Amino acid sequence: MGFYERYILPPLLTCACGSKPIRYQRRKIVPEAEGRVLELGIGPGLNLPFYDPDKVKAVIGVDPSAELRGRAERAARQVSFPVEYLTTTAEDMPLDRHSIDTLVVTFTLCTIPDAVSALYALRPALKPGARVLFCEHGLAPDERVQRFQNRINPLWKRIAGGCNVNRDIPALLEASGYRVKHLETMYLPGTPRFAGFNFWGSAEVA
Repeated sequence: MGFYERYILPPLLTCACGSKPIRYQRRKIVPEAEGRVLELGIGPGLNLPFYDPDKVKAVIGVDPSAELRGRAERAARQVSFPVEYLTTTAEDMPLDRHSIDTLVVTFTLCTIPDAVSALYALRPALKPGARVLFCEHGLAPDERVQRFQNRINPLWKRIAGGCNVNRDIPALLEASGYRVKHLETMYLPGTPRFAGFNFWGSAEVA
């Protein structure tokens, strides 16, 4: 890992993912989580302030980035519920079967190299009836924006820590064995359209 990835990229991503439009989107989804929560791609812990402490028993955050762990641990000290941070991938995570009530995924599926494999690997840990709450950016519905997304994606992916701007989030969830139950979309205000088309809603294991 080079100097850029270790020292420059983490604060840049924390700043970008903590922008006002993205915080507003997080508030739409994260407070719905309840019980024992698994957050895929917890990163620097930007979702932690938005969990409802009256509904959440504990949050287990998984993220392979050791560089972001310290930020998440500092954020965890500001909340009243237990937070456990696992520096690993979804495929290698040691979770008991049917132990998770809610899976939360926000602004993460764009970056995981094999997002379908990661989501599929988490299915056994989810309790029957567990909710999957998601909020992600991805492939826009407008053909002109899509063309630009596909052109810029190779460069964007290199400078933005592996982030892909052209992933079809509902299709990705369904390919991973989940059924989308509720879906809303919009272009985020104050955000370039190629990076700002947002999907949010809920899903369940199909």
